[in-house]
Amino acid sequence: MINSNGSLLPSTAEITNTNRGFLYGDAVFESIKVVNNKILFFEDHYFRLMASMRIVRMEIPMHFTMEYLEEQILNLAKEVAYTVCRIRLTVYRNEGGLYQPTDNSVSFLIQAFPLENDNYTFSNLAYEVDLYKDFMITKQLLSTIKTTNKIINVTGSIYAAENGLQNCLLLNNEKNVVEALNGNLFMLLNSKLITPPISDGCLNGVMRKQILELVRKQEIVEVAEESISPFDLQKADELFITNVIKGIQPITKYRKKEFATGFSEKLIADLNELV
Repeated sequence: MINSNGSLLPSTAEITNTNRGFLYGDAVFESIKVVNNKILFFEDHYFRLMASMRIVRMEIPMHFTMEYLEEQILNLAKEVAYTVCRIRLTVYRNEGGLYQPTDNSVSFLIQAFPLENDNYTFSNLAYEVDLYKDFMITKQLLSTIKTTNKIINVTGSIYAAENGLQNCLLLNNEKNVVEALNGNLFMLLNSKLITPPISDGCLNGVMRKQILELVRKQEIVEVAEESISPFDLQKADELFITNVIKGIQPITKYRKKEFATGFSEKLIADLNELV
């Protein structure tokens, strides 16, 4: 089942060949985790979605309140009977026009995919990454939101698979490391936890925000939003990736350097207490 503009429909329902999300990538989306009829961090998702729609000049419907979208998400989760699931909420501009739309109104589509674990879990399996250099992230506001134009992430994922990697790290046009293919990057270096600033072009991640707030409250290590160079990665004590679905993914190897995972393991336990 899917939720299309408030109507529950079979998942075989098809988009039209004039859909602007399909033709031009004229859409924004949120990946959301639902556990036992509760949406994790929904306020942050909602305000990021509203900001994304404003950035791409979509018309925000009056009924797009937090309560309305929460109801639409939970209606679908209840219908498909998933206790734990990943929700994809896509908002796309309605059809009409070529590059220049004739209508800035929007429609939405909600999909649900089952997940195994309600808690965030620690994985001690090998997780190797490398840099993806074929294409780079531009330092601009559009890079910080989730649009359906994710061709860099797609080609980077193919590159990772072809080279036996679990993930790749993306560079911006100043050749600083900004994020992984599927989440934000954190680096622990000499009792200092560093993540690239939004101004470097990384995704304004919901889980990124949670981790920054959580670690700042603990006051165990210094927290900083600073640019990270590829050379910095070789000096790091730990590296990990964050997103709302996985939580925290420790990186165990970057090129010839292997990393500890103790800090990220503790952080996962603290994150589970938070949620």
